[in-house]
Amino acid sequence: MLAVLAPGQGAQKPGMLTDWLELPGAESFFRWAGAIADADLLALGTTGDAEAIKDTAVTQPLVVAMSLFVARELGGLPGPVAHTPHTGRDVVITGHSVGELTAAALAGVLSVEAAIALTAVRGRAMAAACAQTPTGMSAVLGGDPDELAAALEEHGLAPANMNGGGQVVVAGPLDGLAALKAAPPARARVLPLSVAGAFHTRYMAPARAELEGLVGGLRPADPSRLLLSNADGAAVATGAEVLSRLVSQVTSPVRFDACLATLRDLGVTAVLELPPAGALAGLAKREWKDSDIEVLAVGSPADLDRARALIEAERGRPEPDHLPDWRVVVSPVRGTVSPADVAEGAHLPAGTPLGRIRSRRQEADVSAGYDGVLAEWLVQEGDLVDAGDPIARLYPEVQS
Repeated sequence: MLAVLAPGQGAQKPGMLTDWLELPGAESFFRWAGAIADADLLALGTTGDAEAIKDTAVTQPLVVAMSLFVARELGGLPGPVAHTPHTGRDVVITGHSVGELTAAALAGVLSVEAAIALTAVRGRAMAAACAQTPTGMSAVLGGDPDELAAALEEHGLAPANMNGGGQVVVAGPLDGLAALKAAPPARARVLPLSVAGAFHTRYMAPARAELEGLVGGLRPADPSRLLLSNADGAAVATGAEVLSRLVSQVTSPVRFDACLATLRDLGVTAVLELPPAGALAGLAKREWKDSDIEVLAVGSPADLDRARALIEAERGRPEPDHLPDWRVVVSPVRGTVSPADVAEGAHLPAGTPLGRIRSRRQEADVSAGYDGVLAEWLVQEGDLVDAGDPIARLYPEVQS
């Protein structure tokens, strides 16, 4: 089974489009994508310096357009494929943060045009949210998770990306990030990131509201390839749920560690990361360092032949049962939990409220991600949970 990874913001590099423009149709593709995004993606990707391509408003559509172009060049990835959502697939797809929009297009949920347009709106909205309050992000490598959680609480910070491979990206006010760097947890390194603000936290609430008012005009298809969500690493069965999660992830932590765990549980044998590649491939290699899974970062046109060989080798193999019957509902933030008054064994439609997490700074609602049965509560009223801690076990209802 082949996994395709779609990178997010932070993967961009100056001049990253230059080598790819040698391929037929590349220049016209990026001019067309730039027209959709209302940005000169061609110039940004060839002559833009590090400061220019750091701008959230343009970086996000640039990264998504580049990934989609190379996926098209590889052949057989973009758009719907002729099989049902639960059988006969040979590719599993997941993205990181804005890369989830790339993944949605590759799984046939959104058209390429809709994915680029929605990404451009997302980027502009998040840039505007960043301008409201000075915030930032830092990567934390190593250290004890409990000590890190306590330090984040002390400094008013939140986990934004749980990436796997021993890496957590935290976000919040600049003074809190500075305090964390000055006094990190034992055996932890804190590396400030060159980003505009605290992505995937409550500071992005205005951007989430803007997206919520927009996605109702889209008509998504159900995924025609296995598509994993950053919310919990689970497979997403409907296009409506994909859009819902794309909106909610703007203010919720990215659980790429959960996606990597699902990929390994599915038994993937090879992984390729679309350009601008490198970061996600590195995380996968560190997380799976004891495995023989081949991980390929498609960094230049010279890597296309090997990428095509991996696709061809996996095409047509039967897919293991992937329904997330063992998945759990997790807390999006750290705080005190108040479970909803729902009995174990109850049948729940997607979106059913399952409780609320309260901290000193925010409240977050938790709901069922798909139609299912509440098999077991894993918390009680007043329990303290961290972001990513399990709250309940929810088994999806399988259509016969």
